[in-house]
Amino acid sequence: MESVNEILTKLENADNVTKNELENKLVDIGTKVLPQLVDQLQVVRGIKRGVVAMTLIRIGDASVEYLEKAAKVNKDFEWVAEYLIREIKGSIAA
Repeated sequence: MESVNEILTKLENADNVTKNELENKLVDIGTKVLPQLVDQLQVVRGIKRGVVAMTLIRIGDASVEYLEKAAKVNKDFEWVAEYLIREIKGSIAA
């Protein structure tokens, strides 16, 4: 199985189809990569950041705990975490 870093590296030159496939791979790996994804979200930019954010939203409720922990430690990340938590909660309510 590919690591989160290997998958994110492939995003650098990915077209939309490949980007979607890589995002699906991350979602399929599931909750065990949540700590890595939240860590990566704080450092990656561009397409990587978007894919990581969407993966966290798609994984859903399980992401909230990790986002909250990261927001407490990294105040600069707090608004990002709060935004994603609102998206997760909103998608559950829908």
